[in-house]
Amino acid sequence: MNREFDIIVYGATGFTGRLVVEHLARRYPAGSALRWAMAGRSLDKLAEIRDRAGAHEGVALIVADAQDTEALRTMADRARIVLCMTGPYQLHGSAVVAACAAAGTDYLDINGEPVWMREMIDAHDAQAKASGARILFSCGFDSIPFELGTWFCQQQAIAVFGAPAPLIKARVSRFRGPPSGGSVATGMATMASLERDPSQLALLGDPFALTPGHVGASQSGHDADVDPDVGPVAPFMMEVVNSKNVHRSNFLLGEAYGKDFVYDEKMMVTPDVPEEYTNLEFLPTDLKPGDGPDASERAKGFYEVLLFGVASDGRRVKVAVGGHEDPGYASTSKMISETALCLLESQVVPGGCWVPGAALRGELVKQLEAHAGMYFQVRA
Repeated sequence: MNREFDIIVYGATGFTGRLVVEHLARRYPAGSALRWAMAGRSLDKLAEIRDRAGAHEGVALIVADAQDTEALRTMADRARIVLCMTGPYQLHGSAVVAACAAAGTDYLDINGEPVWMREMIDAHDAQAKASGARILFSCGFDSIPFELGTWFCQQQAIAVFGAPAPLIKARVSRFRGPPSGGSVATGMATMASLERDPSQLALLGDPFALTPGHVGASQSGHDADVDPDVGPVAPFMMEVVNSKNVHRSNFLLGEAYGKDFVYDEKMMVTPDVPEEYTNLEFLPTDLKPGDGPDASERAKGFYEVLLFGVASDGRRVKVAVGGHEDPGYASTSKMISETALCLLESQVVPGGCWVPGAALRGELVKQLEAHAGMYFQVRA
């Protein structure tokens, strides 16, 4: 594909968009081979962020508003990949997906909005397959540690059991990271959408909402419980997103985990997992879009997910996926950046609406371990 830019970071002036710019600026200083640009509504703000991030002057600045479909089409035509950082995506992302699907341009985001994702799959999957656009949703903490982590755990299960595990249990064992204004805005937009259309609740409660035409086995319950492998567990707020992406991954991989695959995600009840993340208690705040934790707060963050692959005869394998910075911003900005760079090199992923683990699998594991401060480990 002969395009002017390898990557355009759209929404570069938002909180997580700025972190993406900082990461790319560190990875690709002046003279590097990567051709990348920043896009957003304000040229002045883009220039300010470029300077503050230490990006070189060769990083182009592009003005494009999320409501200006012609500007978005022009932007998509100029890039091989658009990193879309303009959440809430249900408010600001639809036209970007449409522009990329039409132009044959790859698209990545960090959304955790399953109702919107289903709308985009229904509207653009066929066109993306025809144009060659690879549309990768949820390329951040929503849901790479869980979706790619499940793939990684299944590779260990295949090595030990000789077959994939019919049950994967994901247990969030360590988690620390404050919210940003963008997270709050997404939560509020989702609540408002549910008030307008209560029928969306059925989709939110359906683990197979992102696998059109496919319904698998009955899944595990969501109540607090005692897990024989880790002790007391409780519901984890992000399970409503992660479970759908894991089942879409299995769907896209041709049911590689089995037709009756069960995915069970909860958080461990430990001091390393704040209780407010079992619900939406973090939403009542005066944070506005663009606000978020400063560098020292981000550096104090961490996360780890333990994944158990359970064979039908009860045998188990165990892996851990984690990182040493706050999950939602410092780590997420690196995850999406490195997923884009991994996709840039891939010639085997066809067009269509994907999740990153299903698309890039082991190559993405290597990329994230090498450049995003993540680890994927087999545990005893």
